[in-house]
Amino acid sequence: VQLQASGGGLVQAGGSLRLSCAASGRTLSGYAMGWFRQAPGKEREFVAAISGSGGSTYYADSVKGRFTVSRDNAENTVYLQMNSLKPEDTAVYFCAADRRLTEVVPTRRSQYDYWGQGTLVTVSS
Repeated sequence: VQLQASGGGLVQAGGSLRLSCAASGRTLSGYAMGWFRQAPGKEREFVAAISGSGGSTYYADSVKGRFTVSRDNAENTVYLQMNSLKPEDTAVYFCAADRRLTEVVPTRRSQYDYWGQGTLVTVSS
């Protein structure tokens, strides 16, 4: 599975962006999908994840209520809608896929098998 993240850019604080993660090589149906981010000088951290069916989601406390993860299996794409962006949301955002075909919503990096290349989000104050 190859994952391609896109949609990053420069936005002012309070603005919105929608990230996309498109897959090729295999359908994403059944794979749990996650979003992580890495700010300069920091560890990569969990942001949000959605189960294989799309029926369950989980968010980091820092983005809860502002970000929404969704998936369109017909389009083989996962999205991260980011609203009310803050300067501390500035990071490279990565999407990832867990191939275990369960309804578990994984939150640890080690649970994911495939990673996209990342897309940069910069939020100015």
